[in-house]
Amino acid sequence: MSSATTVLPGAICLVGPTASGKTDLAVALTEKLPCEIISVDSALVYRGMDIGTAKPDAALLQRAPHRLINLIDPWESYSAARFYQDALREMQDIQRSGKIPLLVGGTMLYFRVLRDGIAAMPEADAVVRAEILDLAQRFGWPHIHKLLQEVDPDSAARIHPTDPQRLQRALEVYRVTGRTLSECWAAQSIGKTGNDVNPHYTENEEGLPPVPWRLLFLGLAPSSRALLHQRIEKRFDLMLEQGLIAEVQALYESGRLNPSMPSIRCVGYRQVWDYLAGVLDYAQMRERGIIATRQLAKRQLTWMRSWPDLHWLDSMDENVLDQALKLINGAAIY
Repeated sequence: MSSATTVLPGAICLVGPTASGKTDLAVALTEKLPCEIISVDSALVYRGMDIGTAKPDAALLQRAPHRLINLIDPWESYSAARFYQDALREMQDIQRSGKIPLLVGGTMLYFRVLRDGIAAMPEADAVVRAEILDLAQRFGWPHIHKLLQEVDPDSAARIHPTDPQRLQRALEVYRVTGRTLSECWAAQSIGKTGNDVNPHYTENEEGLPPVPWRLLFLGLAPSSRALLHQRIEKRFDLMLEQGLIAEVQALYESGRLNPSMPSIRCVGYRQVWDYLAGVLDYAQMRERGIIATRQLAKRQLTWMRSWPDLHWLDSMDENVLDQALKLINGAAIY
């Protein structure tokens, strides 16, 4: 007696570098298909960070609502593991309403945790943990941060020198396994590029499986790198015109943030922060903001080139919407 084959629900994943036109195509898709948009962007989760993140405005959100934006304040933390749980909940809710989840963004780490899950971290080691705590009591947590920097500079860059819980865990993982947090993460990943573009990496203690969905990945980018650079420069200048400096100044004057925090490390925000602090003049701030955004786009494209089963679309092709619809229909997502 044969059992029926379980057909997994389908979801569309629209990925691409910053300034590639993902939002425009996503909105157009919602007008052709029964889709609802889920943001896959580590910067859009922050309230009060609208201009520099190119967050959809009120008019666009009324036309095409986006889930998973404006979730937390800039001084709060958000992780890949939390995104996984939030996205899965929203995908299930959209499915129950008879619609298709359309996940849109450029935070490739978030897409990867949906596709691959999250590897479990090693269990705590009481002896190693006690040794680290003893060092911290004698020399202070900045000393632990320096020790971590020597063996795991990536984690040290992500973790503030006065964050005892995360510093302890990161150094413990290395001393127990001989591998960094990033290496433990990569151990279960296929196609790892070593170019994480999301600053909100978190160690996950229990691990999470890949989501039980059929994910169709569409990759959107201009065919010309020079054209993408032009779009980035134009958009950054528009952000400055729209009031990016005033937006960052409100964050700067809040007294609750510092440039080591993930929210302020977002491209554009760190450069304007340094301008407000007197580290950069206006011209330097503009130039470095554009350069940082180009570097982000380069890392995103590197991820995309390593991604299996990615269907590429040229964002400058006037028929890009029709091509996307053809791929979606061919994949029998709905």
